[in-house]
Amino acid sequence: MYQLTKISTALLAIGLSTTVFIGQSVAATTENMTATDESTAVTPEDTQATNETTTTNTANVPNQVATNRDIINGAIPNKPNPNMLGKAVRDDATDMSPVTNGVSQKLTGNSKTAVSLNKFLPTIKYSTENLPATAQKVNAANWQAGADIDRNTGTKLQALLNWQHSGVGPVDGYWGKNTRKAMQAFQKAKGLTVTETLNNETWQALTKNDKLLAQPVLVSYQLSEADVNIKTTTIPAAAKEKAKLEGMYYESVIEGLAEKFHISEKYLKALNPNASFSAGETIIVYNPGNPNTKAVSRVVADRTTETLYAYDAQDNLVASYPTTVGSTATPSPTGTHTVAVKVHEPNYTYTADDGSKAIIPPGPNNPVGMVWIGLSKPSYGIHGSPDPARISRQASAGCVRLTNWDALALLGVIQNGATVTFK
Repeated sequence: MYQLTKISTALLAIGLSTTVFIGQSVAATTENMTATDESTAVTPEDTQATNETTTTNTANVPNQVATNRDIINGAIPNKPNPNMLGKAVRDDATDMSPVTNGVSQKLTGNSKTAVSLNKFLPTIKYSTENLPATAQKVNAANWQAGADIDRNTGTKLQALLNWQHSGVGPVDGYWGKNTRKAMQAFQKAKGLTVTETLNNETWQALTKNDKLLAQPVLVSYQLSEADVNIKTTTIPAAAKEKAKLEGMYYESVIEGLAEKFHISEKYLKALNPNASFSAGETIIVYNPGNPNTKAVSRVVADRTTETLYAYDAQDNLVASYPTTVGSTATPSPTGTHTVAVKVHEPNYTYTADDGSKAIIPPGPNNPVGMVWIGLSKPSYGIHGSPDPARISRQASAGCVRLTNWDALALLGVIQNGATVTFK
């Protein structure tokens, strides 16, 4: 059985001792509880992507004491009416990622939000000099009503959605399920007609800000020693073998780079067919832009759209993320709950049928990725994933699963006590 623990951490920001665990993912309350394993249940849509199977176990979870390093403090917000879906339109002046001008994911100021986001997300310094023709075509792409969405336009579309905080998951340039959902979340946020395909009204709304439109989608990036000299490992299948690892690191430099730049591994390699991915080499990457910086007072996990909607204190929709929310066999909870604990780089504890435990160390390939946001509802939470490509294309055991970068971005802005509604 799996549980989540942070060996030296886990508490409520208000100072209470809590239980942190992973079950149907992980959760935190002020008493021990039971968890269910969140190994992936493969749906027909996923059969080509993985051979994982689902197991179910139960176990009690030990109480933990947390340090400030792992808890993101924030005031408990006023709780809005959980029956409200939120305002349809968000403010154009505050809802989009600022133009990054050569430095992406580096926020200014000393606010708690800026400090947290700068801690969790890597700063990316890029250039637009000497871009190859393939990158220039993407950056100059412009969709016309009735035209097909080719890979150049698809990449531009995904970037415009991401930059305006309607997340698409790993950028791959293709029109697909997560891009369609992100477009529909953007349409909801802007009060536009929600459609199944891209239309002129939506494209005009995406491109109406000239500064944002001029931001480069594909950029040049010089690999540093820190980028390529990372710890890697081979992830074994068995929990007991995973527990023997020093960390649940990336399995390759390519995997680490793809996650850093929010791009699919296949697309990263396609953009750099002759790259050796060594220090000092310049490669073409996707420019992630900057994350949402508005404090999040509540989120809605929508099982129908497989999207997590994030709202500020004024109930404006400020961000959306593609997600996996439960499954038919292991559904997510109902109703409204609150954020009880937030953990960066959590451990994951497996409890076997005989009661023996195996603590799986932190890392991006940990079963809950880099983040655990535990709810007041025992056994449930919002967390990252070791496999970003399968978000919305897999089943979970009841929790809300995001890409690691989306989970980290949310961790930096979601308030303690924020409400989480399952819809």
